[in-house]
Amino acid sequence: MKKACVIGWPIAHSRSPLIHNYWLAKYGLEGLYERRPVSPQDLPEFLQNLAAHGYVGCNVTIPHKEAALQHIHHIDDVVRRTGSLNTVYLVGNKTHATSTDGEGFYRNLIAMVPGLSLQGKRAILIGAGGSAKAIIERLLRAGIGEICVMNRTSARIEDLKASFGSVIKILPADHFVSESKSAALLINATSQGMAGQPKLDIDLLALPLDAVVVDLVYVPLETDLLKAAKARGLRTVGGLGMLLHQAVVGFEKWFGVRPEVTAELYNLVAADIEKEQHS
Repeated sequence: MKKACVIGWPIAHSRSPLIHNYWLAKYGLEGLYERRPVSPQDLPEFLQNLAAHGYVGCNVTIPHKEAALQHIHHIDDVVRRTGSLNTVYLVGNKTHATSTDGEGFYRNLIAMVPGLSLQGKRAILIGAGGSAKAIIERLLRAGIGEICVMNRTSARIEDLKASFGSVIKILPADHFVSESKSAALLINATSQGMAGQPKLDIDLLALPLDAVVVDLVYVPLETDLLKAAKARGLRTVGGLGMLLHQAVVGFEKWFGVRPEVTAELYNLVAADIEKEQHS
């Protein structure tokens, strides 16, 4: 029986087992996907002996997405461009790695906003952490014209500029309203607005009516940012779909079937989130 897992420290919060075990059952495949707590000091040994631990691959989450790079035999171009990975799979006895965060973001975006064209458009990205690089890399492949990044510190934005060039602009917080007048896309890539975290306090009044507002947060399923955007009549995209879409590639690599992201799966994971919120 093929087994895969998600590794992190801590890992108890991960909903990946719910997603992958649903697909295993749906497609009638003999397999198992589980959580595996791996400490930073145990990470090298675990990745170097993945097969010996009984796994055909794994997802990698916080805090290992960057540290794992030096313990993988082969990384792809997306990992090279973003400097982090989230999916490891075996080819023979060699480990290969990719990052599906950017693809998951983009697949969710176009599933929720069919026909969306980003060619030459402007995006505003709030946050410059781990998810930001993956999203920027994928938006550039979609033809985005400019990405204005707003972050608490400018040092991280300078790092993004060093990686991706002049397409990245620093957006001071006090310029947000004036600069948002020409934005086609607004993305929250911070934890602000997440259950238990401070609210994201921004004014959406200047955004064009055809703009799309995306929140990577999925607990709660509808954040205050998305509620405010809906109240203005803007199109919105929640974060749960990204979690589901980013899981597709790994499942296919490990179990040999390309799974579908369906309303049934969304509702299954959404119900689990709602249950946790009300417990």
